[in-house]
Amino acid sequence: MHNLHLNHKSKTPKYKQIVEAVITDIERGILKKNSQLPSISEMSAHHDLARDTVEKAYRELRERGFILSVQGKGYYVSGGSDGKMRILLIANKLSSYKRLIYYSFLQTLGDKAQVDLQVHHYNAKLFADIIERNLGKYNYYVVMPHFVHDLDKVNLEEVMKSIPPEELVFLDKDYPHLPTKHLAVFQDFQRDIFNALLSANELLQKYTQMVLVMPSDGNYPTEIARGFHNYCVNYQKTYKIIETASEESVQAGTAYCVIEETDLAELIKKIRQTDLHLGQDVGLISFNDTTLKEVLDITVITTDFEAMGRTAAQLLLEGKQEKMKNPFYLVRRGSL
Repeated sequence: MHNLHLNHKSKTPKYKQIVEAVITDIERGILKKNSQLPSISEMSAHHDLARDTVEKAYRELRERGFILSVQGKGYYVSGGSDGKMRILLIANKLSSYKRLIYYSFLQTLGDKAQVDLQVHHYNAKLFADIIERNLGKYNYYVVMPHFVHDLDKVNLEEVMKSIPPEELVFLDKDYPHLPTKHLAVFQDFQRDIFNALLSANELLQKYTQMVLVMPSDGNYPTEIARGFHNYCVNYQKTYKIIETASEESVQAGTAYCVIEETDLAELIKKIRQTDLHLGQDVGLISFNDTTLKEVLDITVITTDFEAMGRTAAQLLLEGKQEKMKNPFYLVRRGSL
């Protein structure tokens, strides 16, 4: 137990921190079956703890079957690790696309890991609370770092730094400001959007105006708007960014980039009420592919969500700390 770390600022009682640290080391295989723990006196003296605190921790560990006491000899580990990695995946939301990542992640790991799922709902304070409650309980913390709410209530960088870098994994978006090395499988939203539009440059030449329909309350990365802006400026397109398609008057020579499916449906309906032809007079690009968009012949720009989950899981299984940019591409269909 030389590496027992107690967080004196944590709301978690010291005895509980000892319990969690011992269980984690057993599950990681650091503490092997039949290995001896420090005596109560050694533990209390080494970590400047009251004997009652250590006794309470050892009693709970014994009652839960993790350790046993041998009269006159001390405390021993009674069980070993099942060999499974323990992973906490903290998502920003549970959309259909995030479920694709999650299930691909689970499928690739198979029976080699136990994965628990929590959701921070874009809330920095909620995320900080999740980390505080679970720090030290898992082998890896897989984080989707999209935050919008309560950013002024916590120091997110300090929260990230509280997770050992070898245990930290970023998924869907990187967190590049951290000084330590960590694993990440991510989208580069600004560059990805720019390059996706650039790949359709000859199709977009027939449109003089571009419109991005991006609700401000949808918690979407601002980098999407920057990538769209950069493309329009570089290729001399008149452009605007609007919140919703509900008040939009569809005009010839306009190509729409649409994030939400409700706005996509609204624009398709509006176009059908005119004499304009989709893919000739008016263009439509949607974000993230679905079977319905394929059937409707809608051009999409999308990442490979299944590849994201699969890649992250494979890197964890191989014990690698790499940064991998996830595949991102434009699928050409008749709407452009």
